[in-house]
Amino acid sequence: MSDVVETHTVNGLTLALPADSPRAKQLHSERTWLGPSAKERLRILRRAKSIAVVGFSTNPARASYFVGTYLVQSTDYTVSFINPNAAGRSVLGHEIFGSLADLPETPDVVCVFRKASDIPSVVDDVAALTPAPVLWVQLGIWNEDAARDAEARGLTVVMDRCLKIEHARFHGGLHLLGFDTGQITARKTVR
Repeated sequence: MSDVVETHTVNGLTLALPADSPRAKQLHSERTWLGPSAKERLRILRRAKSIAVVGFSTNPARASYFVGTYLVQSTDYTVSFINPNAAGRSVLGHEIFGSLADLPETPDVVCVFRKASDIPSVVDDVAALTPAPVLWVQLGIWNEDAARDAEARGLTVVMDRCLKIEHARFHGGLHLLGFDTGQITARKTVR
């Protein structure tokens, strides 16, 4: 039997995996950066008043559209959409801006739907904003070097996490597939 290694995941869990497994090698070699804990992510979402979605797609089949719809319809955040190819258009009752610099106000959170290789340029754009917003890189997108660079510039970074899922999870409305459960609860809703 092969050796077993303990690997820490980005959500703080510790896994015991065979050392020669592809997943153990990937987690060990690629994922050494740890972002904010669940409590810290909850604080980020509670403090935020506005969110800019970078890489927003006007295609309803895309994840960015789904998340944008959720943010507009199910939260009280002020939501802005960023897509240089659709600048000037209006979707979900919101104007689409060409860049973060075009926004009338600095958002509290910048939620990014761009490929991993594009994240360094997004870090440059976000770091140029004052006051510095939280950089939230969506689920499935990982660029550890960009995260470390962003933190060195004073940014708070959440990476490989879906903002919609995290928001719904903290509010008791998350189904296994990420949809609203319609659960009625006496718990006080937190923002």
